[in-house]
Amino acid sequence: MAENNVSATLTVAAPAERVFAVLADPTAHSAIDGTGWVQESVDRAPLTEVGQIFRMDMYHPNHPNGEYQTVNKVQVLGPPRTIGWLTGYRKDDGDLDFGGWIWRYDLAPLGPSETEVTLTYDWSAVPQHIREYLQFPPFGPKHLINSLHHLAGLVSGRDVRTE
Repeated sequence: MAENNVSATLTVAAPAERVFAVLADPTAHSAIDGTGWVQESVDRAPLTEVGQIFRMDMYHPNHPNGEYQTVNKVQVLGPPRTIGWLTGYRKDDGDLDFGGWIWRYDLAPLGPSETEVTLTYDWSAVPQHIREYLQFPPFGPKHLINSLHHLAGLVSGRDVRTE
């Protein structure tokens, strides 16, 4: 496959600062997730600096344990325009290992109360040995746009997951 990333864009009826604040709050990530895999944030502090680590409890029926935990490292942070993180895990020896995929949100203010949000999932840095046992992207095409609609609902005060 020539493409090593997928993205989706949605205009959200909220200022970029509000959208960014929701994205920088790890406790909101389970409500944003379009797959249902993200369960709960282990770390509750807002994302404020590149290199910051935050963990998420996850569930996936095809994971060997079903429930597992990811370790995420903030890779890009430019309030209120960009935020992104690498996803990995803590190895048995305690070291962190990141698989090479990144989640990134780019926000473009369209005025005082609208923001164009682009969500990109990029796996271009995933090494071949991981690509041999994981399919990329690991989700269907609707995941990114579902996530953006969930984000739009959060910043507007509506829970679009129940509509």
